[in-house]
Amino acid sequence: MSSQLFDAIENLGKEKGIDKDILIEALEAALISAYKKNFKSATNVRVELDEAAGTMRVFSRKIIVEEVFDHQQEISLDEAKKIDPNYEIEDIIEVEVTPKDFGRIAAQAAKQVVTQRVREAERGVIFSEYVDREEDVMTGIIQRIDPRFVYVNLGKIEAKLPEAEQMSTEDYQVHDRIKVFVTKVENTSKGPQIYISRSHPGLLKRLFEMEVPEIYDGVVEIKSVAREAGDRSKIAVYAENSEIDPVGSCVGQKGGRVQAIVNELKGEKIDIVEWSEDPVVYVSNALSPSKVVDVQVNEEEKSTTVIVPDYQLSLAIGKRGQNARLAAKLTGWKIDIKSESEAREEGLLSENEHTDYADIEEDLFE
Repeated sequence: MSSQLFDAIENLGKEKGIDKDILIEALEAALISAYKKNFKSATNVRVELDEAAGTMRVFSRKIIVEEVFDHQQEISLDEAKKIDPNYEIEDIIEVEVTPKDFGRIAAQAAKQVVTQRVREAERGVIFSEYVDREEDVMTGIIQRIDPRFVYVNLGKIEAKLPEAEQMSTEDYQVHDRIKVFVTKVENTSKGPQIYISRSHPGLLKRLFEMEVPEIYDGVVEIKSVAREAGDRSKIAVYAENSEIDPVGSCVGQKGGRVQAIVNELKGEKIDIVEWSEDPVVYVSNALSPSKVVDVQVNEEEKSTTVIVPDYQLSLAIGKRGQNARLAAKLTGWKIDIKSESEAREEGLLSENEHTDYADIEEDLFE
């Protein structure tokens, strides 16, 4: 073996960021395998690589016995003593068995092992670069589309956006630039795999963090997100400092901040509500834009009965029950909505209790 091979391995290791010792170790293992395969040997062999001399030698390792039954694995004591008189029974002796044309086999093995290690190292670099982006938003460019996936180029790797993670209201086109939420990064046998989504609630949360400085700085906290991608979402926010308006911070001046997110999500409606530790207040807020007359809480079953004005019943429930469903997801409470007249009939609301509809209409107008 020429010293040029060692030089080539060292240079390639530096270029690809792979430790030279790892390549040499892998080459030794590959040479042992190549020797056994090419010379049909079952013998236990060892390969010795000498970088300084630029040489390679193969040694067959045999155990010393009194009577030889397997010439590939054993050597007699008499034969061993011819090599060194100090050998004893059960000692291990190494006999050089380097073939004449082993340099050619070594070169082929070196090419294979270096190619494999370089590929593994490149995969490792890509994985370490993207593993920290899990649960983060990345911007990519759509490369191609098939019936099952939208393929998004994220720089050094192509990620697949499956149909289940796409927004039904979106029309994806090749070369479009889109933001995606990285749900998981895995290092598989086929290399790093990145799983992305456009429908995950985490995308909405990250977009608010990017758009609203108060959230990024931790002044305003996102407590919960409920999302039906492409249609409607609800997000609950909270500020420990009573002087800060968490909802106003997210909406922005003239609705600029939330509108930027709506545009990114192709018109998805977003309700921003204030979180509260009190389930009565929280559930009332979550049912926005509907007004609430009363909230009756069952702590044991973690359920609530919400009473709304008659003319607001359909608004509270929402189209196909969406508003109530999202409010339940957002709060984690079961929500049963009843109209005011229905609640009176069932005795949930006393006849003496009266709703000031003028105030409600004024609030709605505002």
